[in-house]
Amino acid sequence: MAEDAPDDDEKTEEPTARRLEKAREDGQVPRSQELGVAAVMISSMAALYLMGGWLIGNLADLFASGFVIDRREIYSENLGVVQFADIGREAFLLIVPLLLLTFFVAIFASSAMGGLNFAWKAAAPKASKLNPLNGFKRMFGLKALVELTKSLLKFLLVAGVLAYFVYDFSDELVALSGMAIQPALVAAGEMVGLTTLVVTATLVLIAAIDVPFQAFEFNKRMRMTKQEIKDEYKDIEGRPEVKAQIRRKQREMAEQRMMDSVKDADVVITNPEHFSVALVYDPESDGAPIVVAKGVDHVALRIRNEAKEHGVVQVEIPPLARALYFTTEIDRTIPEDLYYAVAQVIAYVFSLASVRRDGQTATKPNPEIPENFRFDAEGNPE
Repeated sequence: MAEDAPDDDEKTEEPTARRLEKAREDGQVPRSQELGVAAVMISSMAALYLMGGWLIGNLADLFASGFVIDRREIYSENLGVVQFADIGREAFLLIVPLLLLTFFVAIFASSAMGGLNFAWKAAAPKASKLNPLNGFKRMFGLKALVELTKSLLKFLLVAGVLAYFVYDFSDELVALSGMAIQPALVAAGEMVGLTTLVVTATLVLIAAIDVPFQAFEFNKRMRMTKQEIKDEYKDIEGRPEVKAQIRRKQREMAEQRMMDSVKDADVVITNPEHFSVALVYDPESDGAPIVVAKGVDHVALRIRNEAKEHGVVQVEIPPLARALYFTTEIDRTIPEDLYYAVAQVIAYVFSLASVRRDGQTATKPNPEIPENFRFDAEGNPE
């Protein structure tokens, strides 16, 4: 049997980036229907209020023109169809700006929370949507209660605002009966536009409540149990290509950090054919020299090139280079048995500046390497 879905009480962990990405692919993004309704209604009503008189006046003229028929066409069989088509086309052109405004505002408002997201999976039929138990949960859950509260609040707000404006415009409404048709329509359009604008502005309050609620609900749905996080991590880490990519990236980052440390080295001890080891030594401290970079073959060549670029002294001592490479990790101090050998090299490097100023030539040291620190190029004891 399949395991039951985890309870909401068990989902205590914040959703991972992979969970959110998968949800987005499935069409699950935070959305506020009230935000979209409020934005569309307010923008369209604001436009209607600004151009309501002009729009209604032009529509009235267009409507009136439908009753004016040229006597030469009065007996035409297609007169009604032609008249209707012409009036419909011109009426549509009059409202095109309002339609375009509504279209773009709807898209912008829809993407304000979760961004634009086109997911075919969301349109695919799902058997879970036909489950009566899930239907009852949606009907009597917290979300249904919030939706009911929003509907009641919208009704009370709209009804209250309408009642106020009907009372406030009572004199103007009575005066419309004594006006000519066109100015009456213009005045009525302005009153309707202003009333509708204020009514739809009340939707801002609903949207201000709904937006944070929808964000909270979405985050709550996306939360994961600790076991889900562990399973996701195992799923990602278990893929060979992902593991290989992670290891490669880690190697690249570690190598780059190592190369960045070469410029601060005091000396690079090399075996020109294979090995390079960069050392840092602070004469004022009591610590031993530290290996800040090491490499073999092409990495060793990069270390040497980096050292050359930053003027770091390179000393060719193959046995010491191999001894340091095979016995000391990066960012670790050198073994105690190699103190004396490395000290000779460090002293030689520090003396180079003064020797060159005097016009003399410093003698490169040839330190003795302890027998248990002698290795061949493969790392085997000699």
